[in-house]
Amino acid sequence: MIEILEVDETNSRSVNPRVAFQGELGAFSSEAARKLLGSTVELLPCETFEKIFGSVESGSSDYCLAPIENSLFGSVHQNYDLLLKHNLRIVGETSLRIVHNLIAAPETRLESVRRVYSHPVALGQCLRFLAGRPEIQQVAAYDTAGSVKMIMESREDGAAAIASAAAAEVYGAQILVPGIEDDQANFTRFLLLAREDRCAEAPPEADKMSIVFSVENRTGSLYRAMAVFALRDIDLMKIESRPLIGRPWEYSFYLDFIGNLNEPRVRNALAHLGEFATSVKVLGCYKQAVKAASEG
Repeated sequence: MIEILEVDETNSRSVNPRVAFQGELGAFSSEAARKLLGSTVELLPCETFEKIFGSVESGSSDYCLAPIENSLFGSVHQNYDLLLKHNLRIVGETSLRIVHNLIAAPETRLESVRRVYSHPVALGQCLRFLAGRPEIQQVAAYDTAGSVKMIMESREDGAAAIASAAAAEVYGAQILVPGIEDDQANFTRFLLLAREDRCAEAPPEADKMSIVFSVENRTGSLYRAMAVFALRDIDLMKIESRPLIGRPWEYSFYLDFIGNLNEPRVRNALAHLGEFATSVKVLGCYKQAVKAASEG
């Protein structure tokens, strides 16, 4: 029997759940955590994605919030790999509109900016703005909010950062130019993850599932895998392939689809898939994020 898990709040380590996220306070991930769990959530900044997963496994945090895909940049492949590496379960998701701002210390003027720090993805999403200011040197950093924290601590002359409005507020900086991203249809989807021993059976309100499976490298194998869902009119939302370590040219396939494990058609589809797949792992059964009107 495949067990799907949801958070059991009676086993929570604190009244206000503790959520690990990659980056510094004011990062988009911290905004997403508050959007999903409320303003009283306790935030635990971590330097890397590996550390946020490890924090949940060790019990240092109740959850972690991991970005899994961006509407412009695409999938966050490292976090797909960590889903398979770590034994955590998806218990929720949210989608956040990403608004990039040019931020600097309060005394800084726009015409004096000569360097801008930010995460490489954020820099890449603001190319039109930066192309119009060739005098500004782009400098990659590990985090958007961390870039604001850094320039506020160093007070480097001519330094600015690209980050959220929340980051400017957290570190006492000013927004020189708001909304500098190239495309306003810029959204990131985040997954909320918890340990298995803090979870229970699939909640009745859950309407989305995520699994990962692998099949033999033979003609028609992936077609057969997709057919088990098509035969039962199960709506597939996303499929992502990742290389299997140590097995060149073989892949794991991550699949999101609409459904709940309590539905007979879903259980039958997974049982059918298990008849020929070399491995099947259920990553979670959860309530899908509500789309904003601007997401389409």
